[in-house]
Amino acid sequence: MRFVSLASRNFKELYREPVSIILGLLMPVGLLVLFVLIGKNVPLDIFTPNMLTPAITIFSFAFLIMFSAVLLSKDRQSAFLLRLLTTPLKPIDFILAYFVPYIPFALLQILICFTVGMILGATYSVLNVVLSLVVIFPMALVCVGMGMILGSLLSEGQIAGIGSMLITSIGIFGGIWMNLKMVGGVFEGIGYALPFAHAIDAARNVLSGTGLRNVVTNLYWVYGYAVILFVFGVLSFRYKTTSN
Repeated sequence: MRFVSLASRNFKELYREPVSIILGLLMPVGLLVLFVLIGKNVPLDIFTPNMLTPAITIFSFAFLIMFSAVLLSKDRQSAFLLRLLTTPLKPIDFILAYFVPYIPFALLQILICFTVGMILGATYSVLNVVLSLVVIFPMALVCVGMGMILGSLLSEGQIAGIGSMLITSIGIFGGIWMNLKMVGGVFEGIGYALPFAHAIDAARNVLSGTGLRNVVTNLYWVYGYAVILFVFGVLSFRYKTTSN
């Protein structure tokens, strides 16, 4: 539990930027409302509240990439992290300290997106919503893991450009507002080589009542990426701090 003090400090740093927090919470909601309104004029299943709500929820985690990457990069380039490197904290402690503060924010994103989705007409059973968290929440860890890797390897200026590209790519290849299987080709290939499309498909299926047993393959992708990115985040941090 040596990481708790640093995690508490990082929690305060995260919520010290209200504009970023509001952006990360309200922009996904704005997109959800926008595409539901589009769906009223373009009667496609993918633009219904039931289909959009889990997709937009997972897309909202993309903002965690930027938040976590920028915070770690700032600390890495400042004397703050250099001082911490003289303490008994291990790389795993640092990574946990930069993971934990984003858990409440991710849960808040889920709550807001599902609440707005249901107001707009999404109909889910309580049991299916709870089961969907088994799919949805690990994607928050995937995105924070990506942020930790970027924050360990890149400067704050580099993160701004690459992070924006990642968020855009998630929107395009995640299958959020288009059916990747219908598009096919490169879009489908890239989309299903990443965890986002798998998570969105699985969440939609679980929320429709199919149960977790029918999305086991998707879960392998989601949890596999979560573990790999966490381990890679630790290794990236260790490499960068020991090489400086």
